[in-house]
Amino acid sequence: MLDADSLIGGFSNPVFDAQTVFRAVMDGMARPGSRQTIGLGLQPPAPFGLAQAAIALTLCDVDTPVWLSTGLAKGAVPNWLSFYTGAVTVPQKADAHFAFFEGGSPLPAFGQFSGGTQDYPDRSATLVYELPSLDGGDVLVLTGPGIEDKATVAPHHLPEGFLRQWQDNRALFPRGVDVVLTAGRDFLCLPRSCAIALKEA
Repeated sequence: MLDADSLIGGFSNPVFDAQTVFRAVMDGMARPGSRQTIGLGLQPPAPFGLAQAAIALTLCDVDTPVWLSTGLAKGAVPNWLSFYTGAVTVPQKADAHFAFFEGGSPLPAFGQFSGGTQDYPDRSATLVYELPSLDGGDVLVLTGPGIEDKATVAPHHLPEGFLRQWQDNRALFPRGVDVVLTAGRDFLCLPRSCAIALKEA
């Protein structure tokens, strides 16, 4: 049964708002590490972050299986997503096209999610992980397609083992997962094509 939190807080202008967010996501994927901000009056149920929710409303639909971390799965988020997008949540990580994580949740092995195949690398999952901030953490250096020379980011409180997992993930290219780091209204994209290294002191 749907509760009130599942029926409110979506896009006020679904077509226009989705187009705006889609452009931001495409720009973020084309320019890895670039900061994107969602300037919409979205009010998703806690603990869904605003940028996370906007991405979900834009990219998920009835044909998009979604996996949710424990904190998101036990609240109003599954019904909210279903009401606004028709997306169905799935219990198995390998079946998901998108996976969403609330802040502070443990990060499973990337290999538990679909990495696509050599013939169909686009059939991989995108992981959307909420952080306290996209600033204030260890400085990371990004290189690869879409980056002129190099870019730096400093996301705060990355989950343990993230860099090690990323190295293994990138070695699978063109297979592998893509990651979007969100913090409230802000997000940055880490497509599987980019290399990430800790900045040397």
